[in-house]
Amino acid sequence: MRKFLTALIVIPLGLILVAFAVANRHFVTVSVDPFISDDPSLSVTLPLFLLLILVGALGVLAGACAVWFGQRHWRRAARRNDADARAARLELADLRAQAAAAKPQSQRLPVPAGVGLYGPVGRDKQRATL
Repeated sequence: MRKFLTALIVIPLGLILVAFAVANRHFVTVSVDPFISDDPSLSVTLPLFLLLILVGALGVLAGACAVWFGQRHWRRAARRNDADARAARLELADLRAQAAAAKPQSQRLPVPAGVGLYGPVGRDKQRATL
């Protein structure tokens, strides 16, 4: 089912991207020099579809970096909590081992012969004979 849903999304998206690339294949010049517009020293000429795809990819990368840096507090807290939980588990294991070593074996008293759960064998709670 997962492969089907992936194909359902990726194939139309790929077709749209190819159609966009065919429709926008003329070259454009992108200049980064704000002072000289006639002959810019910092410029690049490439197809429009490639420029738009690169700008979109750059936007996705910038957004991913912003989210990554924005969540650093939560990652730090998770690491700290994980370390605290490990320390607590080790301490609990040590305490259980100490308690097991210090605990004497419980001694059970033998059940007296002829006495059942409610008193003498053969009688119930109200002392009636069975």
